Amino acid sequence: MEYLITKWLHILSSTILFGTGIGSAYYLLFTSLAVRKTGDARPVAVVAHKVVQADLWFTTTTIVLQPLTGWYMTHLAGIPLTSKWLMWTYGLYLLAGACWLPVVWIQLKMRDLARAADARGEPLPPRYWRFLWIWTALGVPAFFGLVIVFYLMVAKPV
Repeated sequence: MEYLITKWLHILSSTILFGTGIGSAYYLLFTSLAVRKTGDARPVAVVAHKVVQADLWFTTTTIVLQPLTGWYMTHLAGIPLTSKWLMWTYGLYLLAGACWLPVVWIQLKMRDLARAADARGEPLPPRYWRFLWIWTALGVPAFFGLVIVFYLMVAKPV
């Protein structure tokens, strides 16, 4: 039962981590692109604020929970921590984390730029669009890294 509960928490937290990441990326990216035509910064200011909140509440929590539950499951199952598939999982998880850390800072800057533009009734500044490009570029390897981690979690290839 202990293993089953830990596995459930691991799968649930991985789903929240992945879902929050892809959902936040979708809404911020496509809201930003939609307002590029209108010049209205308000929708981006609102969405960017919610993306920052989601990262704080959901992503940060699950980033901590994932390795803890994963390690505990390997311990309970007697799986060596040096298994090849686990080594790949560690590396890809660290890659995703290394992409996510600057994304957090960038999201804060994007939110602040959108808020300021909205308060002045101006369109989003060029700096916002540079940040969006970098934010998107960092999201691609993080996304594919986590997709592979999902595969490794399920398949546990020998």
